Amino acid sequence: MSASGVVMIREINPAPAAENRAMVIPAPKIKSFADVVVAAPLLAVVPLPAERSVYVIMASAVLILLMALWRPIDAAVWSVTAPMAANLIWAIFWAGWATVLLSTFLINHFELFGLQQAWFNMQGREAAAHKFHQPLLYKWVRHPLYLGFFLAFWATPQMTAGHLLLAVGVSVYMLIAIRYEERDLVDYFGKDYEDYRERVGMLTPRFRRRGA
Repeated sequence: MSASGVVMIREINPAPAAENRAMVIPAPKIKSFADVVVAAPLLAVVPLPAERSVYVIMASAVLILLMALWRPIDAAVWSVTAPMAANLIWAIFWAGWATVLLSTFLINHFELFGLQQAWFNMQGREAAAHKFHQPLLYKWVRHPLYLGFFLAFWATPQMTAGHLLLAVGVSVYMLIAIRYEERDLVDYFGKDYEDYRERVGMLTPRFRRRGA
């Protein structure tokens, strides 16, 4: 233990680490795989209004499988024992989950899970075209939902090797997902989103001096 109250341990059992890597490392490839191999055949049999709901169900099934097969790796990477520092890290952790929760309320939950698309289709209605706007947190960062997940995954006073492996894998996946999302947003909103991307940071606020 160091004078700052941080313990560093690096002895890790390679067996569960290798098995967990086998599940986490391919995750960033899921998006492109789904687009090329899954999406086209899926759209051939699944009506477009149900596409989002089916995708949510499939993604949830993959997450459940990951949780079921995950093997803990308890070796500590860092351990913060100083009470004040640990409490600060926990505050950042909960701030991350609060950011995730708040961000979901800034968008349409029913549309997010595909329920609105299915409901409108049943009623013979079409959803109105999306209008570009930046509610609350979106005025500060372009992806507050992902920012919240980054904080929640990384802010922990007790970081185990298993937690670190998961945090790294999910972080890489989110960064790749942002790239695809931003490409689609530029295609949909055009110059409005390009200007927004110039003004607002991706995951951290972009402060500029007045008159700049």
